[in-house]
Amino acid sequence: MNEGKIVVGVDIGTSKIVTLIAKVDESVNVLGVSEVVSAGVKRGQIVDIDEAVTAINTSLEAAERMAGYSASHIIASIGGNHIESQNSRGVVAVAQPESEIRETDLTRVIDAAKAVSLPSSREIIHVLPRSYIVDGQEGIKDPIGMTGVRLEVDTHIISAGSTSVRNMEKAFSEVGVDVDSIVSSGYASSLAVLSETEKELGVVLVDIGAGTTDICIYVEGSVAYSSVLPIGARHITNDLAIGLRISLESAEKIKLYLSSPAKKPLRISDELQVEGEIRHKEKPDEIDLSVLNLPEELIKVSQKTLVDGIIRPRLNEIFTMVGLEIKKSGYAGQTPSGIVVTGGGARTVGVTDAAKRMLAMPVRVGFPTNIKGIIDEIQDGTGFSTVVGLAMYGQNVEAESSMPFGFSFPKFPIGNFKFGKYFSKGISFFKSFLP
Repeated sequence: MNEGKIVVGVDIGTSKIVTLIAKVDESVNVLGVSEVVSAGVKRGQIVDIDEAVTAINTSLEAAERMAGYSASHIIASIGGNHIESQNSRGVVAVAQPESEIRETDLTRVIDAAKAVSLPSSREIIHVLPRSYIVDGQEGIKDPIGMTGVRLEVDTHIISAGSTSVRNMEKAFSEVGVDVDSIVSSGYASSLAVLSETEKELGVVLVDIGAGTTDICIYVEGSVAYSSVLPIGARHITNDLAIGLRISLESAEKIKLYLSSPAKKPLRISDELQVEGEIRHKEKPDEIDLSVLNLPEELIKVSQKTLVDGIIRPRLNEIFTMVGLEIKKSGYAGQTPSGIVVTGGGARTVGVTDAAKRMLAMPVRVGFPTNIKGIIDEIQDGTGFSTVVGLAMYGQNVEAESSMPFGFSFPKFPIGNFKFGKYFSKGISFFKSFLP
């Protein structure tokens, strides 16, 4: 029986860095999770390596303490509007036409699909097979074991800016861990929140982060289009700060207060003396903010001003841009499952209404599914979709060695001693003396 594999996922976002340590088998069993305020990251990209290293280290160590596990290999997310995608087809002749199609044939046909023209400033991070064609027979999901002469594959290729990838690898090498795989944030979120039925019918995943919005379109069970918009929930916070003339911190508190279903904003009421008894007449438009203790001493504010005047126009803008991306993809009529909104921005008040109004499609908010263990924060948190998806992705990724000359080093669990970290730091020190 498969006991599961321990995977460490690190989601580097604009507003927060989340680390998840989980044992993954049929489900994701959360052993440790940590969320810290992001530093050195802007719109999904690392802009200050030293600050980013400090934040990543803080998050990783807190998750390690909770899980009682020392991480030496991690799966990391990458975001930012440098992420681009395209579809490609590869064709090869089956190596032994008289026998079955083998794993080596699949590797060759995917390598053929990868042979696309890319600028030197970009590199491929995902080659996702959509479907295979064997001797003209289309729609095959797994051709291994089938007989044929000509093997073709339709793939979805996601590429990223080489500079962003190198900066991320540099940051993790300074933390002292090996990066086994870098995963697009939108694709990771789709693994955590979408059902197989939705993928098969066709669905649009919209992951609203603080600085960017990831879009991932599934058609017939596989990814057909991916893109990233340079706009996110931080823009809503900025609008609130400007509109109410308050600090960004206070604006973020108000946004979360309005968006939290557990804390329904209190209404200001007037006391009226009617026939000897006190009755309350509600002013449905005013919200009591005294519980937030804002430094600007903002006590009451009009809900119409906040929601209809500031938040809704920005949400409309985000979903208008999403609609343009769906149209640009060419799959506008092939997503009957509608829109699944996730990410930290999915908690914003009125987000589903805005999506329905602007896109005229069914909308639901997506939460991570199939998780157990320490899930108090995660199961109701749309902001944890990406990191849960990283754990799911990591189940099928083999640990890569960063040692020189092709040698590998077995991982021994020696208590809580971070052998892998110190060993990789020693190797880096040794490499610095090489010409």
